[in-house]
Amino acid sequence: MKKLILVRHAKSDWPENTEDFDRPLADSGVQDAIKMSEFLNEYGVEMDQLISSPATRALKTCEIFNDVFDVECTTNQQLYNPSENSFLSVIYNLDDCVNTVALFSHNNGISNFANYMTEDLFHFPTCGTAGFEIACEKWSDFDAAHKKMIFFFEPQKLE
Repeated sequence: MKKLILVRHAKSDWPENTEDFDRPLADSGVQDAIKMSEFLNEYGVEMDQLISSPATRALKTCEIFNDVFDVECTTNQQLYNPSENSFLSVIYNLDDCVNTVALFSHNNGISNFANYMTEDLFHFPTCGTAGFEIACEKWSDFDAAHKKMIFFFEPQKLE
């Protein structure tokens, strides 16, 4: 059994003369990422690897999570402005020794990919986090494997 965790980057800022790729997190986004990562840790979520879009806002969200989980953290360009196939490509390239991976990315791609895996339609808010159980032993079997959403959390709804 594999687990896939999808995390939309936390709330970002858009300072004047800043390209989309370079947008930083807003102060509220930093706080939401801290709150979400600490909540997931207390909830018992384990992560073996974190992979982020290289965009500043996603990577900073990933780094905040890594302050809590302290695992391998890498970037993958395919998670910036992703399509469903972008996520699949990242997943198919995972080492099978990774049992739980968290992918940090952007809307609309992350919402579309989550909806591709489940019949529940939802839209990721900033720093929204969804976890899925994937009934496979090898990531190469991901597409054909049964997928079950096991949690969906929004930072505004955490206690």
